[in-house]
Amino acid sequence: MFSFLVSFIASALLTLLVIKEARLHGPALDSDFNGVQKVHSHSVARIGGLSIFLAVALSACISIWRVPAMTTWMLSLIACASCAFVGGIVEDYTGRVSAARRLILTMIAALLGYFLLDARIDRLDWVNAVWPLPYIWLTLPLTVLAVAGIANAINIIDGFNGLASVVTICMLLSLGYVALQVSDMFVLVAALMVAGATAGFLIWNYPVGLIFLGDGGAYFIGFMLGELALLLVMRNPEVSTWYAALLLIYPAFETLFSVYRRMFIRGKSPAMPDGIHLHSLIFRRVVQWAVGRKDARALMRRNSLTSPYLWMFSLMAVIPATVFWRHTWVLICFLLLFISSYVWLYVRIVRFKAPRWMIRHKKN
Repeated sequence: MFSFLVSFIASALLTLLVIKEARLHGPALDSDFNGVQKVHSHSVARIGGLSIFLAVALSACISIWRVPAMTTWMLSLIACASCAFVGGIVEDYTGRVSAARRLILTMIAALLGYFLLDARIDRLDWVNAVWPLPYIWLTLPLTVLAVAGIANAINIIDGFNGLASVVTICMLLSLGYVALQVSDMFVLVAALMVAGATAGFLIWNYPVGLIFLGDGGAYFIGFMLGELALLLVMRNPEVSTWYAALLLIYPAFETLFSVYRRMFIRGKSPAMPDGIHLHSLIFRRVVQWAVGRKDARALMRRNSLTSPYLWMFSLMAVIPATVFWRHTWVLICFLLLFISSYVWLYVRIVRFKAPRWMIRHKKN
């Protein structure tokens, strides 16, 4: 818990400093209120990832000082994560780094992790069997795509105050718990560091959104989440590979479903942003009737009321993954149940139209 507390305090103080000095971050202020995915009504600094990254780096240095044996592992992990972070934070400041370039930088980060940390997908567990994946031509692209995909997926679900932060904190705490069960101290410490830094940011982000995670924060947290999940599973054969799959299924399936929806249903580029993610639909079709008004205060309230729906939904995967981390067949069943629940819920909300009596109109 020491790593968690250090990261939490450092992140909370650094985030407050960023908020207080927001006037110095003119290019990094999000003042676009008309985008398809925009649900705020005032300018907000979108470089919350900077404080999270610095807090994790500080906590890593302290961990190295306390446990020198972690030096190589910790420095390698931070170095790899820096590649993913840089692309995002530069985009937050300039708005000129395309999604493709950010994805490439995250893939480079995963490639470095493959060689520096030996973080690679080299097996697939099955019921009463283990399928080894011994060929680099298979494991290398599979690993790079998986880790980069999770980093991009966290950026996709970062649509409302506290949504991505709480979801990733729950996942990181699950990683820490399972790492403790198998005595993997490196993954335990690293997971608690990132969870603490994210929690320190969260107190300023939720519910009123004084600062946003930004691309830098989303890519950094997403990369760390994917990399640590991979390291935990591959370093500890007693942990089923389906544990990582179930743990990360919410952001991963949200991304895959979005790509399918854009390419095959709407006939558009998968990189084209839209406002019909599951969290966007809940905001517009479920939460809207409960608030109704369209002024700034009501918009902020609707924003904060949306995230808890997705927190609870993501726990449908995180809790069983944490409880049944070694039981492959149970994990597969819960994975299929989650995917079925997601599709059913999405279809139901798309077809749902709130009756007029459910929507309260404010008379001017």
